[in-house]
Amino acid sequence: MAGQNPLPSSPGLAYDGRMTQRGRLYGCPVEFALDALGGKWKTVILARIKQNPMRYSELRRMIPSLSDKMLTQRLADLVDIGFVALEASPDGKGRYTLTERGRDLASSLQALYDWGNVHGRADGVRFRTDVEA
Repeated sequence: MAGQNPLPSSPGLAYDGRMTQRGRLYGCPVEFALDALGGKWKTVILARIKQNPMRYSELRRMIPSLSDKMLTQRLADLVDIGFVALEASPDGKGRYTLTERGRDLASSLQALYDWGNVHGRADGVRFRTDVEA
C-alpha cells in the first residue's frame, strides 16, 4: 500500500493497527515478514496457538524454556501486531487465539515445522516432543 511502511525493527517504536511504522523501508517482503515475526519466540508461540486456543498457563507449560517476562512481552507483541487475540473461553478465563492474520501464517508455520523436523533429525537434533513421548 502506498504511504505505508511495515513494522519497525527497533524497540520503542509504536505500531498502528496495520503493522506499519512511518519511515520504515524494507528491501523485500521476506524482510518485512521476518521482522513481523520477530525471532524464534513469536513463531514458537504462534505454532502452539495454531493447534488450538490456549491460556497463558498452558503456553507456559508447553514452552518451559521461555521466561514469564518474555512470554508476556511476546504475547503482547502478537496481540499488538494483530496475529493473536485474547478472548474469553467458555469458562470465563482468557485464552489466546489466532486472528485471521495469524491463521494466514498457518501453512508457513507448518512448512517451517516440517523443514525443521526433517533437517533437524538428519543433523541428529533431539526435540522435546521426542523426550516427552
